[in-house]
Amino acid sequence: MTALEEQGIPGVIVASSEFRDAARYQAQSLGFEPVCVFVPHPIQDRTDQEIRDLADAAMDEILKSLTVTDSEQQA
Repeated sequence: MTALEEQGIPGVIVASSEFRDAARYQAQSLGFEPVCVFVPHPIQDRTDQEIRDLADAAMDEILKSLTVTDSEQQA
């Protein structure tokens, strides 16, 4: 994602809430703070419909994260 961002291609990490700390520590070690959207954990035991529902619930936040400018994010 770092390489994509350096090329001006926005990205958003989507992960379950269990990985919130891991994402923060990884970002610190890389010196890069990606935009992250966290969905409820766990993921692996969910039905296809439950996964679609999680994606639908997160979609507005994901799209906003992809379209907001840096100055708007900092405000």
